[in-house]
Amino acid sequence: MKVVVSSTPEATRPTPAPGRWAFGARWRGVAHRLCAGVAAEWAAQGPRLALWRPVAFGAGAACYFGLKSEPAIWIGAAAAMGAIGACVAGRLWRWPSIVTGVLFLALLACAGFGAANLRTRLASAPVVPGDIGVVTIEGEVVDIRSPSSERWRLLIAPSRVGDLSTADMPARIRIVSAVGDRAAPGDRVRVTAILNPPPGPSSPGAYDFARDAYFERIGAVGAALTPVTIEAGADRIGGIEGMEIALNGWRWELALRLTEDLQQLRGEWPSNGLVAVLATSHEAWLPKESEDDLRGSGLAHMLAIAGLHMAAVSGFVFWGLRVLIAACPPLALRLPGKKLAAAGGLLAVLVYLALSGAHPPARRAAITASVAFMAILTHRQAVSLHALSIAALIVLVLEPECVVQPGFQMSFCATGALVALAEVWRPERGRALNTPWLLTLLDRAREAVIGLITVSTVAGLATAPFSMQHFNRTAIYGAPANLLADLLASAVVMPAVAIAAMGEACSLHHLLIAPALWVAGLGSAGILAVGHLFANLPGAGLTNASAPFPALLVSFCGLIFAILWHGRFRWVGAVAGLAVLGWPRPPDPLAWLGPDGANAAIVERRTVQAMRPDRRRFALESFAQHRGLILPPPPGEDEPDGRFDCRRDYCIDQSHAAPRIANWFTRRKPSAATLKMLCASDILLLTAPVNAPADCTRPLILRPATFQQFGAAEVVKTHEGWRLEWSSTQRGARPWSTPARFGARSGGDVPAPSRTGPSDSGG
Repeated sequence: MKVVVSSTPEATRPTPAPGRWAFGARWRGVAHRLCAGVAAEWAAQGPRLALWRPVAFGAGAACYFGLKSEPAIWIGAAAAMGAIGACVAGRLWRWPSIVTGVLFLALLACAGFGAANLRTRLASAPVVPGDIGVVTIEGEVVDIRSPSSERWRLLIAPSRVGDLSTADMPARIRIVSAVGDRAAPGDRVRVTAILNPPPGPSSPGAYDFARDAYFERIGAVGAALTPVTIEAGADRIGGIEGMEIALNGWRWELALRLTEDLQQLRGEWPSNGLVAVLATSHEAWLPKESEDDLRGSGLAHMLAIAGLHMAAVSGFVFWGLRVLIAACPPLALRLPGKKLAAAGGLLAVLVYLALSGAHPPARRAAITASVAFMAILTHRQAVSLHALSIAALIVLVLEPECVVQPGFQMSFCATGALVALAEVWRPERGRALNTPWLLTLLDRAREAVIGLITVSTVAGLATAPFSMQHFNRTAIYGAPANLLADLLASAVVMPAVAIAAMGEACSLHHLLIAPALWVAGLGSAGILAVGHLFANLPGAGLTNASAPFPALLVSFCGLIFAILWHGRFRWVGAVAGLAVLGWPRPPDPLAWLGPDGANAAIVERRTVQAMRPDRRRFALESFAQHRGLILPPPPGEDEPDGRFDCRRDYCIDQSHAAPRIANWFTRRKPSAATLKMLCASDILLLTAPVNAPADCTRPLILRPATFQQFGAAEVVKTHEGWRLEWSSTQRGARPWSTPARFGARSGGDVPAPSRTGPSDSGG
């Protein structure tokens, strides 16, 4: 048998006609290359798998806080045991390291879930009932938290609250008092105040302040009705709480001395208050106009001692000690200068943490800085994603609830973005040896300016989704404002504040601290000038509504992925991080009903028209901010009330557009004519014990007990007309959403009032 072999070369062979088989082969090649690229990127993540430990732990804690009802304590333990079994099996059967790493992350997620559950149970404390009203409070002032120069917030550890028993008495009470009440931490006080449980969300989906109060063990909030009187000769609180009170008293005295010395040096200037804020976090001496300028220009982080302040103070101490040791040859030759400087920086972190009041942002910043200095002491890289992941894991283990707080989200995303930038951005350092010194100086100045602009831009982009979601305002000129203000704060103000605070705390002679105080006041004036400039430029800020929760989740996960992933796929996370910016917002509600039913508002053309503009103003402002609406200032005495006709006993909607809202808020029985007018509305709020007649069937009648159980409500438009959406629907029945102690339920099995009504008539 003869075998004929063709001698036709490959180049002369006819190519097959292009068809679907060739098309499919081309796409199979693309898919093969894509899969190979994904496999290569995934294999490159092996050394970085440890960076995802705090992410897994925080994801477990976030799942716990996202539940609508309280889970049993054994659920997290059972899941953790299952994950442990899987990890052990992976080790015994020698599964691939990346598989065992993923199983370990699952174990950390279960641990985060269990830690959040345990933290919730340990933080349990009594909450006052909703109808407690006006009571007399006796107790010791723990701290003074001053939101403005016009009023103070006293945090009191009570010893007597009206007729409440010891078992039902809250651990902490926060009341608002006038500035003239000269109470200081450690004083035994007596005051008559009207109390309420910590307020929940001002509208469905808004931020839950009651959750923060729960973990701070604050069981009541209110306003003082009488001046605060100081009682002498009473027993003082001891133990850890007594140490906290003593430390807060020292901080308060230090803030008083700082402001008094600044007034003697420079006179009455708003910058004096900013120096006190940067040193002790007390805002009592900062004018409201200056505070508004800082918030409007994107410099609100100056008001909370956090990463910038902690890094500036500890960095100043670290580099100062290094220079002093290097300037002394006998010490430089015999002692490890860098380690001694790191130990000094660590001590400065602890002192500044105590001086700042150890609030949550300061605690997080202190842990991050401490991990960096400990890395220096143990011959590790101080600024790295590994150090940041350890700091984040420590913070989450100690305070799992911070995973749902804006401060944690913003601070760690901003820091992580800057550290990730440092990994990929390596500026060239090589220069010719014969370069003139002037050109070298200009070149270094150019690099410094480019670096500051880049850092400010990256940090601003990393925090923008959270600023838009939680604070509903975007500072257009935030990048240049932060560039100038952060430079002043880091290089001028914070070192001077550190020197002045140490001098004041050690009671040094005034002449020794006067230069530092002068520099601190001058630099603070520069920061306020920057804030005022950029806050008052045309189009300085844009107001936006909060996006639905999935948008924030996508943005958060996208930013974390962009920071921790190694490879080109990290840009996918960067794009996902902008989800809050482009996510569709729900339509504006037709009306709003306040958390206690004492106030309501109609929304027309994105403007909020309040029924009682001076009643529960904070809740009204929070609702408008969450929805990105315009809230006009309260009308003057001679100005008309607008859409609502408010009298001494009632308010009623004068228009005929649905839903019409009316409110009767006095104990006086209404006349027949007035009652007939009120019953012609769509929603009737009876915040006083008045019985509606049997023939009053048109309106949906809501009483304070309804709002106490279901919270605030929004009237949203539907195809049939309108319906009510309650905040309890999204909030769920959790320990911080109930007026009782841990383990009680808010009546979630009882359906919320949800009568609907046509758009042109009543319900």
